[in-house]
Amino acid sequence: MSDDIAHHYRQIITALGENPDREGLRDTPKRAAKAMQFLNAGYNQSLGEIINGAVFESHTDEMVLVKDIELYSMCEHHLLPFIGKCHIAYLPNGKVLGLSKFARIVDMFARRMQIQENLTLQIADAVQEVTQAKGVAVVIEARHLCMMMRGVEKQNSSMTSSVMLGRFRSDQATRQEFLMLIN
Repeated sequence: MSDDIAHHYRQIITALGENPDREGLRDTPKRAAKAMQFLNAGYNQSLGEIINGAVFESHTDEMVLVKDIELYSMCEHHLLPFIGKCHIAYLPNGKVLGLSKFARIVDMFARRMQIQENLTLQIADAVQEVTQAKGVAVVIEARHLCMMMRGVEKQNSSMTSSVMLGRFRSDQATRQEFLMLIN
């Protein structure tokens, strides 16, 4: 697949009016193909593989929050990156998830061509599925290069998206505690 992608990058470079055989561009199609495959590695992962049994019994029923999980994703509309951070909270219901698995869940879905709104929902649904929590909250704050580098060119803009499930949706006090903790 990498050779096929590299071939297409070579064609793009040529169509833009550049010489893909000049010294600085000679290996660019291969490098770009490898980068694109890495940035979209989430298509080759499954939730079961990345969780790998790291769900543990626990009697805690208080909020668990993982803040500032960095993320890098690819806007599906322009194939330009968006970069940000994700905050995830859940209310355990007899099970807790290994800490590193939150970052792995974020990466699995972020490393796909995405829009931020869908990414937020996919992360929340995955945490809910794995933990069977009483509630899950996810907030993503990101800067989109498709808005910063082209089009309206607004370099200081950012986007915030949120998904609240279970008690985070139905209980205003729980939602407020989460929002207070991430700010």
